[in-house]
Amino acid sequence: MDYANAPADELALHCLRGADQAAWAEFIRRFHPLIASVVTRVARNWGEYTPQAIEDLVQETYLKLCAAGLRGFKSISSNHPEAIYGYIKVFTANLVQDHFKVSRAQKRGGSAETTSIDAESLGVDQMKSERPEVVLERRLLLHKVAACLAATSGANSKRDQRIFWLYYRVGLSARVIATLPTVNLSTKGVESTILRLTRLVRQQLRSPNQQTLTDASSSKGMKAENSL
Repeated sequence: MDYANAPADELALHCLRGADQAAWAEFIRRFHPLIASVVTRVARNWGEYTPQAIEDLVQETYLKLCAAGLRGFKSISSNHPEAIYGYIKVFTANLVQDHFKVSRAQKRGGSAETTSIDAESLGVDQMKSERPEVVLERRLLLHKVAACLAATSGANSKRDQRIFWLYYRVGLSARVIATLPTVNLSTKGVESTILRLTRLVRQQLRSPNQQTLTDASSSKGMKAENSL
């Protein structure tokens, strides 16, 4: 398939069905200007548009779109091949609006909660068709992994955590992740980040303070060649 010349809706649906890395690279190249501009506009309306905030929200949008958001496009009935642009525009705006609504509510001492896109919401469709005990095992694993990642620190910790999830849960290669404008790393830099966090998570999960998880549970929850 010639991804560079494919209609936008066909490209998006191809990615949704589990496309190869070349398709995802073309998706990022084609849709990044739209996603970045929507994030910037909505963030500016909320008065919070620092470069770091914009970068975090753009990465969050990519992660959510890749993991779950594009599934919603299947339900859109439109004969217009460019309808995907409208879908992504609305999806991105809603995600950023929800982010700031929750953030403001928490600052005011409210009880608004949001589900982590890094763990709970990834692979939801697959979970629905599996046995309850399998779903529970995966959720426990993902929550433990998320807790390990949340304990990391540093100026780029949020970026590195999203790289980890894009690789293991979405299935993007290090090369494609490196093409994301907000990542600002080479392919080797992405690979190094993934290796570092994988070692950290594996060490934490196997430490005496953590409940040991079976390799079977790990393989169900992660895409890695070797389970955590």
